[in-house]
Amino acid sequence: MIVRSFNIKLVFRVLGALLLIEAFFMFIATLVAIGYHEWDSQSLFISSSLTFVAGLIGMYIGKNASPKYGHQESYLIVALVWVVFSFFGMTPYYLSGAIPDYTNAFFETIAGFTTTGCTILQGSFENYMPHGLLFWRATTQWLGGMGIIVLSLAILPMFGLGGMQLYSAEVTGPTYEKLSPRIQKTAGITWGLYVIMTIVETLCLKICGMSFFDSVCHSFATVATGGFSTKGRSLLEFETLAQQDPSIHYIAIEYTIMIFMLLAGINFAILYFSLFKHNLKKLWQDEECRWYLSACIVIGLIVSIGLFISDYSSTDTKGFFRLTEKSFRQGMFTTISTITTTAFANCDYTTWRPFMWTIIFFLFFTGGSAGSTSGGIKWVRIAIFMKNGFAEFKRLIHPNAVIPPRINGRAVPPTTINNVMAFFQFYIIIAIGAALAFTAMGINFDESISVALATIGNIGPGLGQYGPMGCYAFFPTLGKWVMAFVMLVGRLELFTVLLLFSPQLWKK
Repeated sequence: MIVRSFNIKLVFRVLGALLLIEAFFMFIATLVAIGYHEWDSQSLFISSSLTFVAGLIGMYIGKNASPKYGHQESYLIVALVWVVFSFFGMTPYYLSGAIPDYTNAFFETIAGFTTTGCTILQGSFENYMPHGLLFWRATTQWLGGMGIIVLSLAILPMFGLGGMQLYSAEVTGPTYEKLSPRIQKTAGITWGLYVIMTIVETLCLKICGMSFFDSVCHSFATVATGGFSTKGRSLLEFETLAQQDPSIHYIAIEYTIMIFMLLAGINFAILYFSLFKHNLKKLWQDEECRWYLSACIVIGLIVSIGLFISDYSSTDTKGFFRLTEKSFRQGMFTTISTITTTAFANCDYTTWRPFMWTIIFFLFFTGGSAGSTSGGIKWVRIAIFMKNGFAEFKRLIHPNAVIPPRINGRAVPPTTINNVMAFFQFYIIIAIGAALAFTAMGINFDESISVALATIGNIGPGLGQYGPMGCYAFFPTLGKWVMAFVMLVGRLELFTVLLLFSPQLWKK
């Protein structure tokens, strides 16, 4: 039997090709900085050049690489690309002096690429962060949202990035749909829909009164379910700006972003068939989509009613309708933002009554749909987990009966059930381990738990001083590196990263 050796040259070739993609988008950020005549253009250009050279070196090392690869190379490439992208992606922050601390610069970057949305930027950072860096910050989330590997499969097949192993190593989950027999076409369709959604939202936000720059950056963050805003107080800042500029319709802005967050949390294959194949019924026919949409609507209404009751103090008709709309908007927005792991904020939920923010906390355990840009556990796993639990009751009563849980009318294979159970097991173990590490660093218990869950679920804000109006600037340095690792594990849905530490993977 011939044993295939590890194809290290192919790893360099693929990483080199991907760094060329990063250099290209970093150069676009350079052009933005030049267009605004700001001081960050030099650091962005140097960073783009360094990334480009590193990409060429990687391509040169792997120029004669064999096209054959297996699980070892697939998992290593997919895990490494996020780390390598973050190390090169942090250079504009670090070289410009905008984020002079190495740990903070890396933390901000990996929080962007993993679409977690954690930030170390304090206060009204738009006053000291120039447009080029803010655009690059938004771009990191946009690239990470749909996935860097998926992008490469869509536009650079000539670099040898094709193959189901790379795709399935990044687009993880118990189920996923191919839109075409050819994986490059599937990736191309997915990214095409992603770009269309970004353009449409940008136009809508511009109509609502946002500047073109803010519209683009917020669209990048919305469709990627990342949540980086160009403003220190997130969307709350636009309510203040609307008082000075009547052309800014902040309520319309919030509803627009709410709708696109909801869409971004749906499986993109389902969205494609619904929007472009004129089959809107598929949205409700898909069981995971039903669970996801039902949770957003029902929980959002419960939170909205709770906000209305807690804030109601007048029987005045005009005040009544104004309060009703505000409660609905804030309740639904925060619920959808949390479930989709977007982390945009139009209010500070940590100031709500305990019942409401406790509901938001438990939403940390959810996420969007598999095949979407959302992080978290995903509703298909929650559905399988709960259905398997109820099926176990029936099996105890009828021990000889075969009662598998069903999704979309089809029996879930035992291997998928085992995968889901293992996912929950490792998800909880990692979250508990991270929380214990944070408490050992002096963070109090409730903040440690919330930060651990917000990190592994790629949500971003937690509770207390790390809530939606806070930041992680003063989080312990070691804690930031722990968070960075947990963000990466959560973004790649555990197994892709954890398998790298398995001796069995590396056995020939």
